[in-house]
Amino acid sequence: MANKKTTALTQSEYELIINTIKSGFKGEGGRKFRANERLATILTLEANLGLRIGDILNLKLSDIVKDGVRYRLDIIEQKTGKRRTFTVPREILDYINNYANHYKIEPTEPLFSLSERAVQKQLKLVTDYLGMEGVGTHSFRKYFATSIYLENGYNIELVRTLLQHSS
Repeated sequence: MANKKTTALTQSEYELIINTIKSGFKGEGGRKFRANERLATILTLEANLGLRIGDILNLKLSDIVKDGVRYRLDIIEQKTGKRRTFTVPREILDYINNYANHYKIEPTEPLFSLSERAVQKQLKLVTDYLGMEGVGTHSFRKYFATSIYLENGYNIELVRTLLQHSS
């Protein structure tokens, strides 16, 4: 699904999708979708860090560096080749650490062993079940951008900077 065709999620849509992924469901014809903590974590991180799905899937614990009393993410974006450095909120860092500890993931290993296509396919199963259209992985990045925009007095320049857009 092309990025321009995906919609930004509302808070309630975001929560509904994540909760449905975490709980799983039984659809029409007995088709099952098992609870999937990994998929929920991937999309939660995209929605809270504003990174593209490819960058989320390449994340390692070692990409998060202690910088004084803060922690910062230091990566090279897959799509643009640009360096991306920003502070990771403590609750997101704790969320990532809990996930890595639970699944016994080493700091230099990717947090997720899943392809973009697999994430998109699983997300489509969930959104079809929920009757939602125009939702793709990029909808979670758009959700991040919209949240930042609204929470910071409609500061479009801040959003542009955080997303690393040139204009």
